[in-house]
Amino acid sequence: RGVEGIARFLARVWRLMMSENQAGKWELSSAVQDVDLTKAQQKILHATIKKVTGDIESLSFNTAISQMMIFVNAFTTAESIPLSAMQTFLILLNPFAPHLSSELWENLKLPGQITEQPWPGYDEKFLIEDEVEIVIQVNGKVRDRMNMSIQASKEELKAAALANPKIQQLIAGKIVQKTVIVPKKLVNIVV
Repeated sequence: RGVEGIARFLARVWRLMMSENQAGKWELSSAVQDVDLTKAQQKILHATIKKVTGDIESLSFNTAISQMMIFVNAFTTAESIPLSAMQTFLILLNPFAPHLSSELWENLKLPGQITEQPWPGYDEKFLIEDEVEIVIQVNGKVRDRMNMSIQASKEELKAAALANPKIQQLIAGKIVQKTVIVPKKLVNIVV
């Protein structure tokens, strides 16, 4: 079962960068473009570099592969896939799947040999959380979620939760007895 799972993962890596044309030949996917990474893409890329580097050093290969799976999942849904991110990812994948990495490196028309590339470094500034998902509850039941600044005060969290259209419908005509706020986690409105 483990071999089947890895085979599926490697097939997903291949399909992330390559697509099959009508003649049945594989060619570079049109989604792979020379564009800048979004903020979310930079975060996942640098998190992957950090995790894979640390896991290789501590010989935790399974968790390194797990992080690469998270990376592939994040980029599979992207409309455009930055070429620079794929270049870095292939360098990270190379110790685990050298034949596939080398083949994709050539198909992406990247310079030099993949084995001669320096190991990528990560930048901590891209790993800093500046937004957090806040759960909104009414009487202890989860009713919605919202993204807020990690610096948001309790008053800002309460105001945003009470301004939420779904929450307004649920508490319409009722008196808010109490509001329980756990910073960076949840707002519970008791009616």
